Amino acid sequence: MSRTDPARPAPATASGPAAPPGAGSAPSGTRATPPGTGSAPPVGSATSRLLAELRRNLRDGGLHGSFLVRDLDTGEELGIDPDVELPVASLVKVPLALATLERIRLGELDGATAVEVAPGRITTPGPTGLSRFRHPARISVDDLLYLSTCISDGVAADALFELTPPSRVAAIVHGLGLRGISVRHTMRRLSETPEERFDRADVHLAHALAIDAGTAGRGHRVPQLDVSRANTGTARACVDLLQAIWPASAEGGDPPPGGVHPEVAARLRTLLADNVLRHRLAPDFASDAATWSSKTGTLLNLRHEAGVVEHADGRRYAVAALSESRVAAGAQPGADALLGQVARRLRDRLRAGLV
Repeated sequence: MSRTDPARPAPATASGPAAPPGAGSAPSGTRATPPGTGSAPPVGSATSRLLAELRRNLRDGGLHGSFLVRDLDTGEELGIDPDVELPVASLVKVPLALATLERIRLGELDGATAVEVAPGRITTPGPTGLSRFRHPARISVDDLLYLSTCISDGVAADALFELTPPSRVAAIVHGLGLRGISVRHTMRRLSETPEERFDRADVHLAHALAIDAGTAGRGHRVPQLDVSRANTGTARACVDLLQAIWPASAEGGDPPPGGVHPEVAARLRTLLADNVLRHRLAPDFASDAATWSSKTGTLLNLRHEAGVVEHADGRRYAVAALSESRVAAGAQPGADALLGQVARRLRDRLRAGLV
């Protein structure tokens, strides 16, 4: 989407089986319809009422939200504005891990190779791991993958980007048949926003700028929030990526032509299952009867999470929740809780077969 064209968020969608990753999708607001069968049936009135209620809840909570929940085995899906392009913040660490693991599989990288990593020396709240180290460290590529994906360590991610630059990551991901995610820059740029220039007592001013300095076409004075310059994606693209990592047959077998290799997918599933940041969607999806594997992304007024819930009965759902807050505050636990509640209600409706 160009910066000059006004954004036109798609309406809420309830659809039948999703198209394969990278393929075109049915018009939002309709069910997917097989060729030659006429027009797509409308979303059911009860589902329409639910979607309208969830939109009101998001608005009342100060959020713009983009959601998609997909049954990974049937392809049935339900969402709210799933094709709105947004900066993805740390969600980009998932395609980074995918590209790194693919290069390890091909023998271009060795996961055991130790990398000298300079200390991040970041002192502002939020960053983790090496980002807060004060001295150099030697860490293997495999362990950098863990730090980058599981604790969202930006310095570890940039050490991986040194090995596989953003343009190469984008090319590898596209070569695997995945579209809709743009990888343009390293993680260091995410620690160079206005928030780092204010004292802690004035952080709300950076959030106010993030809220007010955008354009109708999703351009922005803050480059990390400008969809023509930032790492970007959509809820649908995130779900397509998760579907490639959790294929219909997750154990063994050959991948689809050009798809993610089973060994790469298995390692990435393990990394996402070990994610330690579990304050956003996990409370609504993790239980004794379900496992939740995911990656979060947070930057200024952006709060995202994308993951997969696997139920004890074998049913599996990919969930992507991307959001922008209209509240000028850094700590917003209520916003995190609201994202989880909306995503869970979409999953509940889909799981009950009521779309």
